[in-house]
Amino acid sequence: MTAFAPQVRALKRIVRRVYPVKVDQPRWPDLLGAADYADLRRRVASLPADAPRVLLAPSIGHPAMTTLDSVLAVALTLRGARVDVLLCDELLPACQSCLLGKLQDEWVVNEFIPHGPRRELCRSCHAPADAMFKTLGVSVLHYGDFVLDREEDDAWRLARALTRDEISAYVSDGFPIGEHARAGAIRFFARTSLEREPHGDDVLRRFFAAALITRASIERLLKTRPYAVASFNHGIYVPQGIVCAVARRYGVRVVNWIQSYRKNSFIFSHGDTYHHTLMNEPVSNWVDLDWNDERDAELMSYLKSRWSGSQDWISFSRAAETEPDAVARATGIDFSKPSIGLLTNVMWDAQLHYPQNAFRDMWEWLATTIAYFTARADLQLIIRVHPGELRGHIRSRQPIADEIRREIGALPPNIHLIAPESPISTYAVMAQCDSVLIYGTKTGVELTSLGIPVIVAGEAWIRNKGITTDVRSPEHYRELLDSLPWNRRLDAATVARAKKYAYHFFFRRMIPLTVIKPTVGKAWSPYAVNVAGLRDLEAGRDAGLDTMCDGILLGSAFTYDDQPARALAC
Repeated sequence: MTAFAPQVRALKRIVRRVYPVKVDQPRWPDLLGAADYADLRRRVASLPADAPRVLLAPSIGHPAMTTLDSVLAVALTLRGARVDVLLCDELLPACQSCLLGKLQDEWVVNEFIPHGPRRELCRSCHAPADAMFKTLGVSVLHYGDFVLDREEDDAWRLARALTRDEISAYVSDGFPIGEHARAGAIRFFARTSLEREPHGDDVLRRFFAAALITRASIERLLKTRPYAVASFNHGIYVPQGIVCAVARRYGVRVVNWIQSYRKNSFIFSHGDTYHHTLMNEPVSNWVDLDWNDERDAELMSYLKSRWSGSQDWISFSRAAETEPDAVARATGIDFSKPSIGLLTNVMWDAQLHYPQNAFRDMWEWLATTIAYFTARADLQLIIRVHPGELRGHIRSRQPIADEIRREIGALPPNIHLIAPESPISTYAVMAQCDSVLIYGTKTGVELTSLGIPVIVAGEAWIRNKGITTDVRSPEHYRELLDSLPWNRRLDAATVARAKKYAYHFFFRRMIPLTVIKPTVGKAWSPYAVNVAGLRDLEAGRDAGLDTMCDGILLGSAFTYDDQPARALAC
């Protein structure tokens, strides 16, 4: 069978072109029932001409994006908004759905570079989403409706003319076209750079052309239709990052959302992707939060559940080993000696999501740290490689362990590396450490709530909250390392502050929905619609949905304040 693997894959590609994969989009007529479905269509048709206009721009037709957007389309309609939905109609030469990790290297050469996603990926993306949204009666718009042929030609002409560096640095009229194109190509390869990819430049050109075409389409759309707000997933990469930038330029309020960590919950942000807004939101949003035993118990119960991931639908810790003696035996670490923990990010992911600070990137920070601890035999450094390298949606093609072997070589006896596939609980290891070094991981939010001191070297969300020790420069970082070990836990006031932020992060910014339920088995989306009729989507029925719709329509804060958050189905 191995000898015929290329032929089998080629046959599968032909079958996919002729018979696209059946995609599990929501079936709204069945979900609502005949009477409620007819009522929805009547409400859409009877909206007044001056109803506020909302653009939902999933762009990509994958159910992980369109399922929630379809819920919002119905809910916003019931609240008096006129909703337009924007989809790519197989126009873009590359997009966020294009990932090498799902495919093969030969596919890049034989299929993606010459043809892009159109022959294989697009047919199972656009048509099912287009049909689903049209059943709602809302206006469905397409990228191709707003692009001229010459604009496509111009985009490709420029993409072929510029070098890799020129593309990456390309800015047009203030739009960071090249930045988002490079981000898309890096995500495609799951690497921090394109230098080691023989076809990196060709893939980058596809994403660059797609970014230019997206800009042309969105600009013409916003010149012809007035919108109060545009809402869509993520807010970075191609095409969403370009949509975000153009909408802001044209004075359209932007809302971005993402599936969050707790089951049945989502994070919404005004103006930009949550990767940025969570770092920049005012401390006043949570520092005076009323605290009581009930909230404390709710938070600590949830944080303990994260050791196993039982209350999450995004987790890397299923069935992890947490017993301290078992952890010591499995790792060979003597925790009676002073131990400093270090948590990595997935290399390419961290580079994209976080502005640079004291170090150029996570690798420079990690290499600097290893060099320092090589000369500190009195301390153990325990490097826990992020399990997301292997278990994430996009498997990293640049493992930390490989980079260490290639760039640094063998580690000294006092530096221990726990591989991403290890069943050892990250939390169980870090709980036994004197302090923990992080770059951009959200785990700092959890560790500080447990009283563990954290040094932040990059742009993690816990930074600048008055909870962690934040690195200002390489020199400052060296001073902090020289002061280790600290032989103390965080004081009671700092732990109390950390708990307030953790509660804000996990229970207020992660908005729960009862009208969504997790899917079981192999499904296109990790969640599905959970309604018995139109009434479930009316105002006042689901506090989380009200928070989302009010934020989209009125610009109110995307903060869920129902306490305790019992609407969440765990």
